[in-house]
Amino acid sequence: MKFSKSQRSNLIFFGIFAIIFFTPIRGYIQEFTAKVLATSPATIDEEDRVVVTDFNWSLKGINSSNYAFINAKDKVVFVNFWATWCPPCRAEMPAIQKLYDLYKDKVEFIFITNENQSIVNRFLDKENYNLPSYNQFNSMPKEFNVSSIPATYILNRKGEIVVHKVGPAAWDSEKTKKLLDQLLLE
Repeated sequence: MKFSKSQRSNLIFFGIFAIIFFTPIRGYIQEFTAKVLATSPATIDEEDRVVVTDFNWSLKGINSSNYAFINAKDKVVFVNFWATWCPPCRAEMPAIQKLYDLYKDKVEFIFITNENQSIVNRFLDKENYNLPSYNQFNSMPKEFNVSSIPATYILNRKGEIVVHKVGPAAWDSEKTKKLLDQLLLE
């Protein structure tokens, strides 16, 4: 059976389309695109900030000790909801690791996933990340309205949500570092 030039072009197009969208290559393309398009997150205007009121949130340590969110009260906090299977989550992880390396002694970093310990630890080990990751024992504060991941919140010492970013971001940007430095001085 002979195909016309137009039919061959269509077959090639649909073949490439199928490879991109129905094979593991799709995840790599999404991850690459997310890295390229990631920008610094915007801060929330002071008058629009929401205050976290319930710090009664217990977290089960995956690669660290269990954590009571009450320990984050009166501190600058970085909370990230993520998963190993999420290409945009994986795309922002190198930047988050750099930020964590710079601020881990000054800022409370909390990484929440609903995946099991072995999957998370395998991923963290493979990528050489040491981000403190947790599962939830009980419900998160209602102010963390997570509907998709990655979702990241930065809180100031008053418990106000200063940044709420859904999707990947360039967390190691100078803008983010300047924000954290400012929040630490308040």
